[in-house]
Amino acid sequence: MNCVFLTLLALFAWCARGLAEIPAPFGDETLRYSVSWPSGLGLGEGEMRAKRVNGPDGSVERWEFELTLDAAVPGFRVVDKYRSVAMPDLCSVEFEKESTHGKRKARERTTFEPEKGTATRQTLGGGGKSEIPISTCAKDALTFLYYVRSELSRGRVAPPQTILFGAPYSIRLEYGGRQMLRFQETKVETDRFVATVKGKASDVTFEIFFALDAARRPVMIRAPLPLGTFSMQLVE
Repeated sequence: MNCVFLTLLALFAWCARGLAEIPAPFGDETLRYSVSWPSGLGLGEGEMRAKRVNGPDGSVERWEFELTLDAAVPGFRVVDKYRSVAMPDLCSVEFEKESTHGKRKARERTTFEPEKGTATRQTLGGGGKSEIPISTCAKDALTFLYYVRSELSRGRVAPPQTILFGAPYSIRLEYGGRQMLRFQETKVETDRFVATVKGKASDVTFEIFFALDAARRPVMIRAPLPLGTFSMQLVE
């Protein structure tokens, strides 16, 4: 399982008419990250975007989140693109992922239908479909990142739950204490969390470091790639 989806996000602002109902300390934004090995050797870059989009009736009532990662070593390239649409309460509507890992390529979409209690996962380009039971406010992996930030901004840790990244995975966050990180010539105090993700055939652990600012920006991610553990660091 690729845990790149467990990467990042955002300094946002409360603004625009109709957004008071959105339970998160963010607005439209683009964040950029450098990707490297623990040794500091550069591998590529990542980007996370969040923007408000019009709902079916033309009102501003949904969030669209995007995450892209482009990293490479000689003979092996990793390109991941994720996109999710969520309601103002951060319940998922749709999730798409497209990945290229070396010669292996995949693309799929998950559509959430909470009124039916199911999510439909479809492999694009002629693949099959499957249905997954979901709760009334299910979250895909990307939307979950924003939900975590929303909870931290209120002094809470997101409880263990099931998220969808194609298949369902259980995720649990454990607080790891305060840690000072150095970014170029500055130091940033962070809260360290260890995330454990489990699926039917996977068990992955990764680290996320959140700044102590009001937006609780994720400033560092350490997660596994097929060739080893990598780091994603916010570029300021």
